[in-house]
Amino acid sequence: MLVTNRFVVDVDTADGFTERAHAALTALAGRPGYLRGQLVRALDDPRHWSLVTEWESVGTYRRALGAFEVKVSAVPLLAESVDEPSAYEALATAAPGGAVVVAESDRAAGPYR
Repeated sequence: MLVTNRFVVDVDTADGFTERAHAALTALAGRPGYLRGQLVRALDDPRHWSLVTEWESVGTYRRALGAFEVKVSAVPLLAESVDEPSAYEALATAAPGGAVVVAESDRAAGPYR
């Protein structure tokens, strides 16, 4: 599962933002189910940042959000992200030079799918 939180940060507050983002990434990285994460910035506009993390499952991500250290270090920062969907399930993958591997959705079947 991929989680991407986008931020728009004034250039004059970027130093404080990166410190808080590093603390958030550290807290998230310490949780079970965390696979990897990155803090990235747009090349074309340095005000646009994203915190991108990958998790074993939606359950491990949701449990991570409930951990004390994550509530203190990450949740306040995540609350400042652009209000849009941020959690995505992988439906197809491809390794370098490999074929596309399709996965079934974990979403419940039904009229609201």
